[in-house]
Parts: sequence; C-alpha cells; structure tokens
Amino acid sequence: MALFTGALPLVPPATGPGAGPQDTEPTIVALGGGHGLSASLSALRLLTSKLTAIVTVADDGGSSGRLREEYGVLPPGDLRMALSALCDDTDWGRTWRDVMQHRFRPGSGPGGSLDEHAMGNLLIVTLWELLGDAVAGLTWAGALLGARGQVLPMSTVPLTIEGDVRVAAADGRSVLQTVHGQARCAVAGSLENVRLLPESAPACTEALTAIELADWVILGPGSWYTSVLPHLLLPEMRHALCNTPAKRCLTMNLATDTKETSGMTAADHLHVLRRYAPGFNVDVVLADPASVPDRQEFEKAAAMIGAEVVLGKVGASGRRPVHDPLRLATAYQDIFGNS
Repeated sequence: MALFTGALPLVPPATGPGAGPQDTEPTIVALGGGHGLSASLSALRLLTSKLTAIVTVADDGGSSGRLREEYGVLPPGDLRMALSALCDDTDWGRTWRDVMQHRFRPGSGPGGSLDEHAMGNLLIVTLWELLGDAVAGLTWAGALLGARGQVLPMSTVPLTIEGDVRVAAADGRSVLQTVHGQARCAVAGSLENVRLLPESAPACTEALTAIELADWVILGPGSWYTSVLPHLLLPEMRHALCNTPAKRCLTMNLATDTKETSGMTAADHLHVLRRYAPGFNVDVVLADPASVPDRQEFEKAAAMIGAEVVLGKVGASGRRPVHDPLRLATAYQDIFGNS
C-alpha cells in the first residue's frame, strides 16, 4: 500500500473507468461552462472516454466567487460541475458526484465559513494548494472520481466578463451602461460589446493542445455570452478553434430568450458568434426543432458560418428547457457517424 508522504506527484496513476481508452473511440473536446457543458458531457461520456472538457473561468458569484476573491484561485464551480458530469453511472460514480455537488447549508452558529460552499469546490482548491498546479489538481480530482475524461480550465488565470447593456436614461434616451462580472452580466439583459479581462490572458496550454488533436470540437450549449462566447473572446483559444483540423459542432440552447439574450432568436445567437469571431466556421449546428421557429432564417444564419443544420429532439420531457443526455448522445453519435 502506498502511503501519502505529504506531497502529491503532479500526475496521478491512470485508474478508473477513464483509463485505457479504445483506439476506435473519437477524440472529443467540449467547451462551455455551467449546466450547458454538464449536459453535453453527460451525453458525450456515453460515446467516448477520450474526452476533454474546457471550462470557462470567469465565474464571480456564490461559492466560486468567494473562493476566487479570498484565495486568488480560479473559480472552481464550473470545473466541479464538469468533473461531476463525467462520473460513471455506478455506485462509485454516483456517490462521488453527490459528494462533489453537496452544498453546505447555513449552520446554527454565527458566521459559518462553510455556508453555501460546495464540497467539490473545497476539494479542488485543496488539491490546487497541495500541488501548486491547476491542471494537475483537476487531474487528481478526476482520478478520484473515476471520471471518463479530463477537465481543463480555458485560462490559467481568473477571467472577468464585462459588457455593455442598453438602459433607459432619466430623460428617456437609450444609453449604454457597463456591467462588470459574470454574475451581473448573466441577468443584465441584452448585452453588447462583451469583452474578457485581462485582454492578454493566457490560454491553458493543455487546452490548446487538446483542441489541435481532437477529432471533434463541441461548443455549447450554455449561457451564450457568459459560457459559450468567452472561448472565442480569448485570443489564443479563438486562434486554436479557428485553425484546428477537427470538425466543429455547435449545440444550440433549448431556450433562446433568456435574461442575457433577451429578445434574441436562434439565428441571432449565430450572428453573435459571427460578429465576435468572423474566422470561426462550424461544420454542424445541432438544434431542437422546438427552439427554431423560423427555420429558413436559422439555416441562412448557419450557412454564414459554413454549417449544416441538424434538427433533432434533444430536449428532456417536461417543462424545463434541459437537454436529455440519451437523446443528445444519440444525436452526437449520428453526427459523428455521418462525418
């Protein structure tokens, strides 16, 4: 039995369901953040273990925001959700998924420091402090969970999203107001002139390599301005996504008219990507037909980014607009098989 001697090696042993992937499996990179990326990973892990998640690191709210501010670390929340989505549907995987997602309720004592923190966030930050390396810490967390794939941050430094939103002034005129931070941008309304700070932030080297070596790159679903677009706003990441030999699939959201995309159609979402990254082309755009009422307009917008539109029912049954992992996996499998 190996004993812990006070320091972890940077790379853990290759164990668990994700070890030893088959050569016949496609190499997939999925980009996004939050619940959208979690949905695509839950589907993609059913198709391959050669899977890499590249996650936005601009969150500044809740537990992630507190840890980011207090310790100067990358916000761990979206990284935690990606790791949890890669857990196998076994007793081991389900247990560790629940541990990672467990959130401490406010205690009875005054000023509880654990209040509303997610256990997985604390575990990830612990590994970062022990190892002094963000990528190595996530690799160890994935090995502990038996994750089917790896999770990487899009940048090695915390990022900040800033955007302008049009508001009504006291005299009735429409003026632009700057909104600072992901948490505020997500509920600000229709955003304009979105940007990442610092502008010269470095992309994660391992993430750039994964994009270059992938068979398929999957972007979306997710909050369009705060989870999907940031990958195209980071210069090194945008260059990698525009120049990779991999095929590219863009997965559309089930609900288009959200707080941060108020009044936007599905076609408008594609125009946003075209505006901010004119050199980024897509092979396939996957959408649920219920989210695309004007198919002609949508297909015209998709053609502007070089994409074929694939329509398929990928939403879960029920009122909430969430993707069903099995339906989404079936759609991805068909797309990969027809490439």
